[in-house]
Amino acid sequence: MVTRMAERYALGQLGSSCVGEGRTVLDVGDAKMPLRASGQTGLAIERERHGRDSGELRRLLNSLECKQDEYAKSMILHSITRCVYLLEAEASACTTDDIVLVGSMLDDKDNSVKIQALNTLKAFSGIRKFRLKIQEQSIKVLELVSTIWDSELHIAGLRLLNNLPLPDFVHPQLRRVMPALMDILQSDYILAQVQAVRLLSYLAQKNDLLYDILNCQVRSNFLNLFQSTQPGSLLFELLVFAERLSEGRNSPHYRAVKWHYNEQSLHEALFGDESRLADRLLALVIHPEEEVQIQACKVIVSLQCPQDVRVRPSCQPSHSYFNNGE
Repeated sequence: MVTRMAERYALGQLGSSCVGEGRTVLDVGDAKMPLRASGQTGLAIERERHGRDSGELRRLLNSLECKQDEYAKSMILHSITRCVYLLEAEASACTTDDIVLVGSMLDDKDNSVKIQALNTLKAFSGIRKFRLKIQEQSIKVLELVSTIWDSELHIAGLRLLNNLPLPDFVHPQLRRVMPALMDILQSDYILAQVQAVRLLSYLAQKNDLLYDILNCQVRSNFLNLFQSTQPGSLLFELLVFAERLSEGRNSPHYRAVKWHYNEQSLHEALFGDESRLADRLLALVIHPEEEVQIQACKVIVSLQCPQDVRVRPSCQPSHSYFNNGE
């Protein structure tokens, strides 16, 4: 509830930078689109405040059903997204058919329409009764994220996936797109990298996906992601990811099987005999941002103490990372 209220407040502050008479720029879901002045939406909010349905959201959804060009569809979807956040009662009165309609826009040939549709689904995903219906789009969203190299689409798609509990039937598709997720993580787009590593951290807690993540091929310079010059937001998420991987591989369930990894795997980059992860972690212990320092310490502890012995009064390092007084 707090998150949703914050989103509504933020969206209420978005009108700025006049583009022309009667037009303004609004920024929702990392995508800027011009819209008409917010007087009509402001009136709709006022009506909702007094318990009256403005009908604005319904009119927008009805107009989306009509034949529109790509620009018009993007504009309408952007407006729908804003209304979902600001007109909560009207958004809650929508139906699953409306979700299906928005989801159909993911098949549009224009990437900007796809991106706006993803943002709209993200907005609707904050309403509990629509979450299961939106989950049905998970495979399609993963397909888009893994086959189209567009940073804005990656951000929008991954933000949506990170806002949904992914059902088990999506796991086979997740295995197929794991290399693409790892490529996004190793790209140069910070916002997309943060969203990718958040999703990977969530998936690392799934027993049937842990090996697929650890055995995923990465670049030889993967550990450059852990350099102290990286943005703190990315470093923190990477360290959470590393901690979950470390805990997962040290769990009794995982250790019961003898796994084999390829030489260029994530496992070898992070936990192999030749890994320099320890050096990166020790440098991050003195990082200017406290949350990065704390998370780096947590990773160090997880590397030294296997999960099943961490509760004991003392435990010896389980790997050579921190031997010899390191």
